[in-house]
Amino acid sequence: MMPPHIISFQLFFYLLPYKFSATNQFRYIFIWIVFLVRERAFLLAVAVEWEAEAALNRVWRVEEMSVQEYLEKHMLSRKLEDAVNAAVRAKTSDPVLFISNHMRKAVQSVITKIKGRQILDSRGIPTVEVELHTNKGVFRASVPSGNSTGNSTGMYEALELRDGDKGVYLGNGVAKAVKNINDKISEALIGMDPTLQSQIDQAMIDLDKTEKKGELGANAILAVSIAACKAGAAEKEVPLYKHIADLSGKTNPTIPVPAFTVISGGKHAGSNLAIQEIMILPIGASRFEEALRMGTETYHHLKAVIAEKSGAHNWNVGEDGGYAPNVSSFREALDLVMEGISRAGYNEKIKIALDVAATNFCIGKRYDLDFQSPQKIGQNFKSAEDMIELYKELCSEYPIVSIEDPFDKEDWEHIKYISSLGICQVVGDDLLMSNAKRIERAITESACNALLLKVNQVGTVTEVIEVVKQAKEAHWGVVTSHRCGETVDSFIADLSVGLASGVIKAGAPCRGERLEKYNQLLRIEEELGDQAVYAGEDWRQ
Repeated sequence: MMPPHIISFQLFFYLLPYKFSATNQFRYIFIWIVFLVRERAFLLAVAVEWEAEAALNRVWRVEEMSVQEYLEKHMLSRKLEDAVNAAVRAKTSDPVLFISNHMRKAVQSVITKIKGRQILDSRGIPTVEVELHTNKGVFRASVPSGNSTGNSTGMYEALELRDGDKGVYLGNGVAKAVKNINDKISEALIGMDPTLQSQIDQAMIDLDKTEKKGELGANAILAVSIAACKAGAAEKEVPLYKHIADLSGKTNPTIPVPAFTVISGGKHAGSNLAIQEIMILPIGASRFEEALRMGTETYHHLKAVIAEKSGAHNWNVGEDGGYAPNVSSFREALDLVMEGISRAGYNEKIKIALDVAATNFCIGKRYDLDFQSPQKIGQNFKSAEDMIELYKELCSEYPIVSIEDPFDKEDWEHIKYISSLGICQVVGDDLLMSNAKRIERAITESACNALLLKVNQVGTVTEVIEVVKQAKEAHWGVVTSHRCGETVDSFIADLSVGLASGVIKAGAPCRGERLEKYNQLLRIEEELGDQAVYAGEDWRQ
């Protein structure tokens, strides 16, 4: 086998007289020498592995094809001369780097490898991570998981694939989903252009052949879909949020208002509080950076309030970082939050949102507000009519602008009624499951006026974009949401900006997997500079 440096110099002397002007020959000689030192030989990049003798023999088999014939066949001389001329025109201070990047851009990116693995989410439960390789880089994505998966609440969402072996991770392993990525999905997608998001997603949907992605697993499909989206952005050399905006046809990326979880209850914490979350929305901020500061300061003041009123043992946190004080009534919890807001000095700039998650404590047609209490005596049941009166009172007493899942997921009648009152935004989570058919029904029946978007309930980036369009066309609000089992992947931050969702719900301003989303929004706002638009008072637009 001919040594690489001999090959390089042979190529050099073939190229030197070929279609180069006299004025460019000196530049070419200098650039080529430096290029060889830093980049070894350009044509080694043509070979998949230059160490493989067989590959090099195929390229450089002189008895079958001369070097000149090879260069002409693949137009390498022309491409290299174009790169050199471009470097000269650009007057670049680093011609080698310029030419290297110029040549890479000339090669269309394709998916070359997909590798899946099992990792752990923020609760210590297995989830799926993917590394998708193109000839432009490696792109990683991991998917979240929620409490609704696998129970009756989650019957309308895309299905995660779990191993079911109780002896391994209590049945929660995802080895089957990972195997599907490495064996089936990888084979189907190798060679595809990562910028063609809808084609990639459709190929996986066709491969799965089930309505809820139960064959390959929505966790497997979504991880690959997100990784491909990141690769597509890199190929286009645009930020991820810009690529998502392009895919959705939007031209006005917007920084969302963060809905910070400050009190956790229900199934997300071990307190007696029935409702799942109390959130604060800094809609009065002028920029996201200010909103993050307002939310964080309020969060820390709230900690002090809880410690003063209930003792230091009461500021434990729930799964998404909200405090879990030992309170049992809605008003008691809301009073703590209002005191925290007041101490931070943001009474006029911060509003409140509730995630009731009423399906979790609905028994028959009544709601057990003591379902979390170990000493419950069955005397705190409320009818749907009682709950309506409670919500009306709370909205008049506190600056509540949004209520999520105020009734059971199948109680369409009362959800429709409370939406008609216009006292606040009514968000469908368990009601909708980010399911296009459920969304269409809710739009038709005017059952709610906002969508809680959870990407893993949908299963692909393309379908996520479609359900957001569906909600926006109905003039709904959209809240891009995390899950209780999160990872450090910040994809939903870019998604929320690209789709201009208006609000992002990513947990408390603490815990790494939650903060990664908020920190990414800081980076995006900084990158956009004067072009950055914070949703603020227009959070529902």
